[in-house]
Amino acid sequence: MNCRKNLFGTEITEIGLGCWQLGDAWGEVNDTDAQAILRASFDAGVRFFDTAAAYGGGKSERRIADFKASLTEAERRELFIATKITRAEASAAHIRASADQSSANLQMQPVDLLQLHCWSMEMMQQPGIWDALRQLKTDGRIRGFGASVESMEEARYCMAQEGLTTLQIIFNIYRQHPRDEIFAEAREKGVGLIVRVPLASGLLSGKFGHDTVFGEQDHRNFNRDGQRFHVGETFGGLPFEKGIALTDKLKRLLPSEPGMAQLALRWILDHPEVMTIIPGATSVAQAESNAAASELPPLPDSTHAQLAEFYAAEVSPHVRGQY
Repeated sequence: MNCRKNLFGTEITEIGLGCWQLGDAWGEVNDTDAQAILRASFDAGVRFFDTAAAYGGGKSERRIADFKASLTEAERRELFIATKITRAEASAAHIRASADQSSANLQMQPVDLLQLHCWSMEMMQQPGIWDALRQLKTDGRIRGFGASVESMEEARYCMAQEGLTTLQIIFNIYRQHPRDEIFAEAREKGVGLIVRVPLASGLLSGKFGHDTVFGEQDHRNFNRDGQRFHVGETFGGLPFEKGIALTDKLKRLLPSEPGMAQLALRWILDHPEVMTIIPGATSVAQAESNAAASELPPLPDSTHAQLAEFYAAEVSPHVRGQY
């Protein structure tokens, strides 16, 4: 597995694992399957795990702690675990309490990376928020801090904050605008970009059809139009039916092998500003397939040009939500 950045003495693998699903957010995942997914990712070279205290009320974090306990001391030193603070309350006290809860769930101190998770601009601008994060680092309770954002306005605001380590964004073939909006600034400031929703909630796997049905607990069922949280977190902001039609067109622009999901991840990796990608996985096969994208050769310049044109003409007019 290739690495792109060293944070606090740990090499960050360019493919990570997003662990939202390990909190049963896409439907129930039993403990055995959760541990198998984490093990398969680790065996495939993944060393970066992204979670949050809100995922299953801490279940995702606790499952990572259980997995970490199964490793040797040398293997544990290779792991980098990032977690997040929900926007329940914009206060320094909430930040400190969340850091303590995550530390307990993960059974680790300091926590490698603590991120504000999709806080509004108004919340992030409250007095003391960034000072609280800086103080946690000074106190040795976290090694670094970052933010997970929805819009490029929020991204630029966060990159202006002293000490910001990472910025987590939605970036994929169906959400290309961050490349032109913030990549140069992130490169200049040395901010590591973490890419979430890299497969547009599975649309870019090419495996969905108009008759696909998602489980009752799956956000692709209950949030497909932004009913519960930001619309961009589900299908990258595209209406599902439109996303299916666009994916049918996209298949004609990409090689048939090794598969659309790996090629979509490879497209992201062809942008050197990206530090790591955090696709989710609900099976060992998915975890292994995601990790394998790191070994693929870059896509040709001609393919990148075609995909840029495709996004501008076909996709961009249909993306919803603040971005």
